[in-house]
Amino acid sequence: MLAYIIRRVAQSILVLFVVGLVAFSMFRFVGDPIDNMLGQERTQADIERLREQLGLDQPFVVQYWRFLEQAVQGNFGLSYRQGRPVSEILIERLPATLELAFVSGLMALAGGIALGIFTAIRRRGLSANIIMTASLIGVSLPTFLIGILLIYLFSVELGWLPSFGRGEVTDLGWWTTGFLTESGLKALILPAITLGLYQMTLIMRLVRTEMLEVLRMDYIRFARARGIRERAINFRHALKNTLVPVITITGLQLGSIIAFAIITETVFQWPGVGLLFINAIQFVDIPVMAAYLMLISVMFVGINLIVDMLYFAIDPRLRADRTQGGH
Repeated sequence: MLAYIIRRVAQSILVLFVVGLVAFSMFRFVGDPIDNMLGQERTQADIERLREQLGLDQPFVVQYWRFLEQAVQGNFGLSYRQGRPVSEILIERLPATLELAFVSGLMALAGGIALGIFTAIRRRGLSANIIMTASLIGVSLPTFLIGILLIYLFSVELGWLPSFGRGEVTDLGWWTTGFLTESGLKALILPAITLGLYQMTLIMRLVRTEMLEVLRMDYIRFARARGIRERAINFRHALKNTLVPVITITGLQLGSIIAFAIITETVFQWPGVGLLFINAIQFVDIPVMAAYLMLISVMFVGINLIVDMLYFAIDPRLRADRTQGGH
């Protein structure tokens, strides 16, 4: 078990290193930040002086190594646009993204598993067929279109929910939350549905497929022949074995919620790190873009690492394979 954890951690560190290298290389082709930072009357001396101050006159390898050294210490440099430490900007924006991702992930996980179980158990029922048909909407429509449709229905036509912004928030030290205010909760509903709907439909269809497969197993038929109640068969035997392969895919989907929040934040002007990244692209704010991609990579790799550990702990076949391999 310990060797497996060490190997997975080493792989995760290597992935982060490669992601940082690729991201930092791509930013060289985004544009020159000097063009946005200096006015039209700039001179060549001004350009050279600012380039030297920002370290852009150094070779690429030197710039990247300096970025890694500072990133390990939690220092991502100064924003070219705002002139403030990037870590400070991320701390201000991160609570909005994490709250949105948490609510969306909770909705996707709870709704997907519940609907997947229901449609598998009642697979010939009318309600299950309606749910499966409606789930095609969440799978087929792009995220930004779902958000626009929700805004048009609930904000423009009905006027029930706000169409943009985070609403009123409460400061809890360095953390700001909208959970404690009515306007904050209302503002969270539409973005959370938009971000979580696609993931929920995928989890639902996956759970349904896996559970239907488990319900056809011989040990389920044997349990029915023994007279065990159908409820116990479905939730004690079938569901437990259904969730083992679902964990990996579910972890990947929940990790992608944070990465895909950039689209939802843009549609709803949600003041999170995704919207910050979009604005950074427009102004060629390389430190902010690099810090954002590294942050998302750390979260994504961390979630995948946790999922691998859970998968290893839950599925005894993996432990048996490791033991046999060791012998």
